[in-house]
Amino acid sequence: MTTPSQPASLKLGHIFVGLGGEHDPPIALEDIHVIRHSFNPGSHDGLRGPEDLGLERVLAYTRQQSVLTRRFPADPPRYWVILIADGQKRSRLFGTFENRGELTELRDDTHRTFDLGPSDFLAPLAGRLVVEWNSPRNWHRRAASAARLPVLEIADRDKVPFPGFDGVRLTFHELQEMVESHRHEDWRSALREVQGIYLITDSTNGKQYVGKADGAERILGRWTAYAKDGHGGNVGLRELAYESVGGDVAKTVHARHFVFSILRVFGPSTPASEVNAAESHFKESLLTREFGLNRN
Repeated sequence: MTTPSQPASLKLGHIFVGLGGEHDPPIALEDIHVIRHSFNPGSHDGLRGPEDLGLERVLAYTRQQSVLTRRFPADPPRYWVILIADGQKRSRLFGTFENRGELTELRDDTHRTFDLGPSDFLAPLAGRLVVEWNSPRNWHRRAASAARLPVLEIADRDKVPFPGFDGVRLTFHELQEMVESHRHEDWRSALREVQGIYLITDSTNGKQYVGKADGAERILGRWTAYAKDGHGGNVGLRELAYESVGGDVAKTVHARHFVFSILRVFGPSTPASEVNAAESHFKESLLTREFGLNRN
């Protein structure tokens, strides 16, 4: 749910000046640089999709910039406001990084690496503020220029209602958001109360994995493990999480293709034998040992 479109007279500069003046110490326009990231599904180093919008990933991607000063300022300002492309001209606020200077010892022939860390500047508007970025080819600009960008929307912070156990269907990116976002508190409250049998489907080929969450772990605890590493320690899923590259083992991002749903739930006092029997039933019915991702 979003608020009605903001008046055309509201510009990004008004936001910068208003919240910058309230910051301690105050932040002026000359202290701000604005960067717009877009998705590139085929990239190895860039942001491939919404599933890459974790803090560590965006920070790692942003901190490396070209050594060519015609491509990026020689001495960029202290605060880097990060926007994410949200349509052809729409860009949504991801957050702000504080630039503590270049790490000169990491400079090479092509890149400079900056010492960046999260900043609370504009934090109340993260994920909510949408502006019109009128020149997609220009992926960064000084705040004095970006100040003229129209504000299109400031989204509400409404909670995401829990759809019921039969209605749960989450991509990997949505799963990560669910276990962290305050907007999904109703989801976490429901999933932490039940044991259950769940299904993970690889959307690239339709292969499936049947798993169980029993005992004190419950579904929320089990799915939180998946959100952290993409495989939760399961052998079949772990095989997809790593690949051999030039003789070395490298972590992949294959989990971005996983879709999570629930097959059956049990109350917290249900005996383990009943949960185990249900897990075996679904593995046999869906043939996930023969054609899927279960290894036992």
